[in-house]
Amino acid sequence: MKKRNGYRIGAAFLSVMLLISLLTPSGMKVNAAFDVNASAAILIDADTGQILYEKNGEKLLGVASMSKMMTEYLLLEAVKEGKISFDDTYQVSDYVYTVSQDRSLSNVPLRANETYNMQELYEAMTIYSANAATIAIAEKIAGSEAEFVKKMNEKAKELGLEQYKFVNATGLNNKDLKGHHSKGGETDENMMSARDVATLAYRLMKDYPEVLETAGIPKKKFREGTEDEIAMENWNWMLPSLVFQYEGMTGLKTGTTDFAGYCFTGTAERNGQKLIAVVMDATNAKGEGTYNARFVEMKKLLDYGFGQFERQEIVAAGNQIKGNETLPIQKGKEKEVKIQTKSDITIWVQKGSNTKYKANLVFNSSDLDEKGKLTAPVEKGKVVGSVIVKDDQGTAVSFLKSAGQTQVETAEKIKKANWLTLSIRAIGGGIAGGWNWTVDKVTGWF
Repeated sequence: MKKRNGYRIGAAFLSVMLLISLLTPSGMKVNAAFDVNASAAILIDADTGQILYEKNGEKLLGVASMSKMMTEYLLLEAVKEGKISFDDTYQVSDYVYTVSQDRSLSNVPLRANETYNMQELYEAMTIYSANAATIAIAEKIAGSEAEFVKKMNEKAKELGLEQYKFVNATGLNNKDLKGHHSKGGETDENMMSARDVATLAYRLMKDYPEVLETAGIPKKKFREGTEDEIAMENWNWMLPSLVFQYEGMTGLKTGTTDFAGYCFTGTAERNGQKLIAVVMDATNAKGEGTYNARFVEMKKLLDYGFGQFERQEIVAAGNQIKGNETLPIQKGKEKEVKIQTKSDITIWVQKGSNTKYKANLVFNSSDLDEKGKLTAPVEKGKVVGSVIVKDDQGTAVSFLKSAGQTQVETAEKIKKANWLTLSIRAIGGGIAGGWNWTVDKVTGWF
């Protein structure tokens, strides 16, 4: 995150703004005209990936330090795979040292040729959005930031992101990298769509939920007890004890540059409901981009999610869907197999809505023959399709693509019938059809 002149507004003014914010009831009635003052925004259920609200979700925009969620993902992945440890050390390069000395950028100053461990660099990046610490992590993992950026783009594709461009590890504008940028032009900057930012946050929390243990720390001292000690206050001012504290706030990452504007990916949990919200280039009612604006708009978005939706179960795990209780089997001891949902099918619906929802099956065409039959033998638990939930107008409920769909599986094992059974069936079919069967029909018995 790049600091701007005058970023710290008066404490008194902030207190007034906070008071006004808190006086707005979190469960307020929001009508169809609900809007967020931002160039793009999205709200999703963190458990299922269901999209509850979206504005310009596929528009490619500057993402600033929200890029660091990808750096966090790659670091936590490397730790999980044993390629790196939080106890591993890193010796400061000339590049990292130069960037770290620029206090107009979010930074903890790092000493030239000094050694730091990955844990303290990770905390500096995640809590304080420290840019030089982020580059240090990139160098440790990939050998250079340039190689790390390749990994970022590769991982984005692997995670199913569609609208993105990573040119550095931090989200800074390339011109702030002191001539060390390796990808793109001097004025280039990382870009993503709001939907892709939400997808990245969703996967980060699903695959590495421990990220919230660090992202949720409001304040911490870097190298406490040494002459290099620096107080780090989390840029997420909606965390407990900070000026815009919000009930249930757990993370995740802010971002600000002149190009991207004021951005924020927020995560919160109340009464078992978990939300991920993204605002990009947030503004106030006058259309002005401010630090306050991203928190005000984030509060509005989260209040909407917590106040306007309720959980509705469509089908429980292990249940059958009416009208699709079985699939026909060919060459099996049985002529059909029972199928059931592999997991719960639960969606969030607006309170007071009379809309009806129904589960619709989509079978895997590669597993069925031209007559829509499975071929024995069939194992229990074989996935044969997935479920799409639609409303009474035929509109599908929206989910992030990477969230996947509820699967439908076979509820029992069906063995292949022996040759005698197959022969008798074929003969019986021939009699019923007036003996109009051909040689290729006979050879198909087995």
